[in-house]
Amino acid sequence: MADTGFRDRIDARLDRLSWSRRLSLTTRILAVNLLPLALLGGGIFYLDTYRKQLLSERYKLARIEAQITAEALAGASRQRQEALLIQIGKEQKMRLRMFDAEGRLWADSFELDEPAFEFDDVGDDPFSIEFARMLDRWVDTIVGADPIPDYIEPEQPVADAWPELARAREEGLSQIQLRDAPDGTPVINAAVPVGLNGATLLTTRNAIDITEKVRQARSTLGIAVFVALLGSIFLSLYLARTIVRPLQSLARAAVRVRLGREREVEVPRLPDRRDEIGALARAVSDMTNALRQRIDAVEHFAADVAHEIKNPLASLRSAIESLGKVDDPDLRQQLTGIAAHDIRRIDRLVTEISDASRVDAEISRTTFERFDLGDLAAAIIAAREDRAENDQRRVELSRPMGGAQVMGVPLRLERVIENLLDNAVSFSPPGGVIEVTVSHDDHERVVLSVCDQGPGIPEDSREKVFQRFHSVRPDAEAFGNHSGLGLAIARTIVEAHDGTLEARGRPDGTTGACLVLSLPAAIRSRH
Repeated sequence: MADTGFRDRIDARLDRLSWSRRLSLTTRILAVNLLPLALLGGGIFYLDTYRKQLLSERYKLARIEAQITAEALAGASRQRQEALLIQIGKEQKMRLRMFDAEGRLWADSFELDEPAFEFDDVGDDPFSIEFARMLDRWVDTIVGADPIPDYIEPEQPVADAWPELARAREEGLSQIQLRDAPDGTPVINAAVPVGLNGATLLTTRNAIDITEKVRQARSTLGIAVFVALLGSIFLSLYLARTIVRPLQSLARAAVRVRLGREREVEVPRLPDRRDEIGALARAVSDMTNALRQRIDAVEHFAADVAHEIKNPLASLRSAIESLGKVDDPDLRQQLTGIAAHDIRRIDRLVTEISDASRVDAEISRTTFERFDLGDLAAAIIAAREDRAENDQRRVELSRPMGGAQVMGVPLRLERVIENLLDNAVSFSPPGGVIEVTVSHDDHERVVLSVCDQGPGIPEDSREKVFQRFHSVRPDAEAFGNHSGLGLAIARTIVEAHDGTLEARGRPDGTTGACLVLSLPAAIRSRH
């Protein structure tokens, strides 16, 4: 219940991200890689803070310049004042205007001499300047910048036409006013009183350098973001290609395998890739091959089952049909014996087939335990002696002194050893010796071999004896007493224990066969 609740909480959290499941993997990769760059690109819009800092510093400078100029003009003769206006205007690239106590303009540096600056004619600007100006307005709109009034020369050259001059005359303090030139650059006006007779000074500076600095910073950041954006897009697409395309190939191959439309579908193994995608591809390929082998085995098994059951069924049907036509009691008894034999044979086949079909799955769900394979073999041999199942054959057991510990399911491995002994008893001559040896090899494995003194197994037939329904029995043995599944089931059990089961010749070169079982030795515990 606790595990179920935990899984439910995990599923609930994943459901919150269900919107992202509709996006392709390529889209997700692009989004993840481009989102930081988009946030960085958003810094372009926050250059407005940088501009405000520059303007704040320029306000201070304009106020100081105006105040110093006003002090220099105060008490000077008119001729000297005009000379100062011309000199300071040229050196500082400003326009300076003096107004008398009545607010009338009596001196203008632009009229006394050549203008120190001119506003750009917006009609003659190239496209790059027009685009920069449009970008400025766009950014101001996005960041919500305060509107700035346009710079417009008043129709009457009087002090009250300038609000900053009117405040300076009224309050007797310096005033700053920002306006926009026709080309979008800032114009800073500074108004200060001059002396004590009511005169005022108005300085005008076109701070084009502020706009240039902001545009340069914006361009540098924009180019960097653009280059990084292009690089990120290409790298993201490359990454998506290296991930998505192999996954798409695997998905298409898996769909074709599932539909069964192409029997020989090649699942790409991607041998050159050593990453997780390559491991996945090889795992899917191996799984597909194993699935095909399992399907083939099931098909062959089904065909073999039908063939093996069909023979006793045909014999049983013939015997039953003949019973109704035969009056001889001896012949009827003989037919009844044949029918009973066929029924036992069918029952044995069904039992063996059922066991063969589920043994692998049952072992995969069973917990292995540690035990001594030599002790198990000794117990089996003793039990067979008590039941007289060795049929006058002598079984000799040899095992190591230190034991032979393995991990597995003793009940299943008991059946393997029983099958090996049954096979050896069947082929050994009366009075023969069956040698059971348990030992360790050089590869940390436990080996159990069962050697008989029978005719042996030809080398080209040693693998066939493990095939299902392959049954070559001694001539003296009654027909139908073996299903041909014993050694096949034994090998299945052994392979489920990560072991091997092979048929070999006797190591001493004499006539006979050896069936050799090899299992991994149990890891010795450390005390």
